[in-house]
Amino acid sequence: MKFSCEKALLQAAISTTSRAVSPKSSIPALEGILLEADQELRLTGYNLETGIRTTVPAEIRAKGTLVLGARLFGEIIRKLPDDIVEFTAEHYMVNIKCGMSEFNILGTDPEEFPELPTVEYQNSLEIGQNKLKSMISQTLFAVSDNESRPIHTGSLFEVSQDGLTIVSVDGYRLALRHESIKKKEGAEEFSFVVPGAALSEVEKICSDVEETASITQGARHVMFKVGETMLVSRRLEGEFLAYRQAIPRNNSIKVEGDTRALLSSIDRVSLIISDKLKSPLRCVFEQNMLKISTKTAIGDAADQCPIDGDGGGLEIGFNNRYLMDALKAAPADRVRLELTTSVSPCVILPAEGEENFLYMVLPVRLKAGE
Repeated sequence: MKFSCEKALLQAAISTTSRAVSPKSSIPALEGILLEADQELRLTGYNLETGIRTTVPAEIRAKGTLVLGARLFGEIIRKLPDDIVEFTAEHYMVNIKCGMSEFNILGTDPEEFPELPTVEYQNSLEIGQNKLKSMISQTLFAVSDNESRPIHTGSLFEVSQDGLTIVSVDGYRLALRHESIKKKEGAEEFSFVVPGAALSEVEKICSDVEETASITQGARHVMFKVGETMLVSRRLEGEFLAYRQAIPRNNSIKVEGDTRALLSSIDRVSLIISDKLKSPLRCVFEQNMLKISTKTAIGDAADQCPIDGDGGGLEIGFNNRYLMDALKAAPADRVRLELTTSVSPCVILPAEGEENFLYMVLPVRLKAGE
């Protein structure tokens, strides 16, 4: 196996594929990157749950396959000078030359590297990378980390005639984003659940460009193709929350506010809340004003934020982090907060334009002295 390649391109490919490499595995090959040189140079990382494969432009002089330890290979390439990397492998002995630097390291047998699962085609869709990236980043925070309900440790992808909806829930909050798609093939409507860990990697692979990313749903796996990079993940099986029934939409109180102003007020009051000193935010929605306060062992804090509308003096408690996560993710300058009672959820929507996002945060019971 013999090839030459630009250092920056090789380093970027190693960085991308390393995200799917097992840090520690009973199969040593899984701690490495599979290199395959034939018509093109391909790098693959796989941890038996998520696999990432990317193609690098390279001049290939001799074909071959080999597995190299991801950590060492990555460090060597990263610290090489910015030049052309000359890579030669005889059996498992690898020679890497670049500028005045030279390394000889040992690779392992590619036969020990498990094959990436094949995705038996069922349905597919295409969407702009920038849209997919923002949809994932604006819903991923609400994915559950509770393994007792494995289905909710991923996000629901729901595809219909009018576009793609991504939904994440964790028992305390819900995040929903909707966007139009470039095209879809297969069933009229289809849905699948992708693990949060895989989506975190898809978000990193996507760029802020309008170029297309394709998503293919298979019987047991889902494949994301972004430029020269492909990510394959297993699908999560089970019954996802019937989220439409869970969102209250006939709310009696509707107020609007500036997203950043609301966030700033909550942030200030949250200064005296910590992991050790937990305390809910006491929110009182009045005529054109939201009053926020909290008390912990070290003191108390209060702030006010102007809003449009009358909250009728509704007093409701929230986990400060859950409320801030939703407002940080909201892709709008102004939001509408919909509420009904002190024990029903708060729904956050765009104040104007189409409803391309919705966040729901469940309240926290307030004790009389808080």
